[in-house]
Amino acid sequence: MEADRRGEREISDQVLIQKVKSGNDHAFRLLVEKYRLDVFRTIYAVLRDEKEAEDAAQEVFMKIYTSLSQYEDQGFKTWIKRIAVNHAIDVKRKKDKRQEDSIESAGYDLYGGQREQVETEVINRARRKLVLQRLDELPDNYRHVIYDFYIREKTYQQMAKEQNVQVKTIETKLYRARIWMKKHWKEDDFS
Repeated sequence: MEADRRGEREISDQVLIQKVKSGNDHAFRLLVEKYRLDVFRTIYAVLRDEKEAEDAAQEVFMKIYTSLSQYEDQGFKTWIKRIAVNHAIDVKRKKDKRQEDSIESAGYDLYGGQREQVETEVINRARRKLVLQRLDELPDNYRHVIYDFYIREKTYQQMAKEQNVQVKTIETKLYRARIWMKKHWKEDDFS
């Protein structure tokens, strides 16, 4: 019984398609009504935006109407879904391209700017972790200044104020501590 219904539907689709090809616009409205939900769902699955899916569905039906003369009885529902998927992918690509262009036109390099920030943060974390792990190996006169600079991320001015010394003294201690670390730890990450 279900096969009969499918057969009736296919015959009905074929009849409607022939009528549309003959210039009957009402037959096309019936096809649109019959498949609008299928087309919308197919497009929505790609775009994930209701308004864009509605607009794209209208465009798809325009494509179907103009392409119907090329349709060759290969399964109407499959044929229109293929058109819908291809159109939705095109819309998504255009949308993504517009977003990239607007970001670039705003003068912000999405990949470069964020990547540099992330890389710097990863390097800083790795440096802090290494220093923290090996802090006890440092001579007493360097340990405090290295801890404050690399782990607590204090400025030269903050450290000088806390230790009640000149900024130049902090700079010298850090310089000597870095030399000690490079010599004893064989690391180039402490400049």
